[in-house]
Amino acid sequence: MSIGQGEHGAEPSPETPLPTEIGEFLVHIEKERDLSPNTLSAYSRDLREFSTWLAQTHGEQGWDWNELSRTSIRGYMAHLTRRGLAKRSVARQLSAVRSFYRWMHRDERVEVNPARAVGSPRLPRTLPAYLDRQQAETLLQHAATRAQSLDFTDVRNLAMLELFYSSGLRLSELRGIDLQDLDLVSQQVKVRGKGRKERIVPLGDHAQLALRNYLVKRDAQLQQLGGTKAGRLARGAVFLSDRGSRISARAVQHAMVNLLDAVGEGADLTTHSLRHTFATHLVDAGADLRAVQELLGHASISTTQIYTHTSVDRLKKVYRQAHPRA
Repeated sequence: MSIGQGEHGAEPSPETPLPTEIGEFLVHIEKERDLSPNTLSAYSRDLREFSTWLAQTHGEQGWDWNELSRTSIRGYMAHLTRRGLAKRSVARQLSAVRSFYRWMHRDERVEVNPARAVGSPRLPRTLPAYLDRQQAETLLQHAATRAQSLDFTDVRNLAMLELFYSSGLRLSELRGIDLQDLDLVSQQVKVRGKGRKERIVPLGDHAQLALRNYLVKRDAQLQQLGGTKAGRLARGAVFLSDRGSRISARAVQHAMVNLLDAVGEGADLTTHSLRHTFATHLVDAGADLRAVQELLGHASISTTQIYTHTSVDRLKKVYRQAHPRA
């Protein structure tokens, strides 16, 4: 392993390189599994933290992948819990360690996979925050009123909002849309979801109109910027910053949260709440859960089923408030 020298139990410096095996695993998943940059970054961060903990507890030369046991992995999870990490974060780190060991076991670098027998922490099932129909209408009307200024930013923000609500996209999916992915005649858009999996999602009439209006402003913005480097690099991107580059995730979040504040109850609402709103309104209206799963790009139907809980929870609340013997 390419772990540097150090005293037993000493904390390795931030410059200490990753163990060779982890580096090779990251190259493998980047090339073979075609994961998104965010997922790759999370794997790298989680496995670096795991190897750092091993160096701290066993000494930088005092451990070997083959010698680690289920108890070792559980000790790492206990360490993460003592640090105050949420159960979801602990489960994510365990998943990274499992994937790494699974790869080493298949490649015959280790004899057993000790992480396989370690159970993930039980995650609380929380109902996602979403807007009711009246809140959604208020939000969309507010954005439409602002877009009447014909300002590039306001027109763009309305198009993003309509697209989020119309198609239930993730933020990364919306950012990644290129002009060639957009078909306003057929009213559909191709997006790349988790694991770079592609899917086609429909566009509603309101989203189509907002996008048509925005694309006119987008072309005018690029023409005004002329041949700037940012403009040249981002000509294929649908959603741009006012400087002509592909809009950043932070800028999308900032724009959507500012609009959500107009609803009046935006303290618990985020950009991702628009995706939850899309799914909840479909389920409430009787949409088939399998169809909703496909629209959202969920790998498992169990992930989509949370929206049935949201719907039932809302109905129970209405029942308790309205029924005389509830």
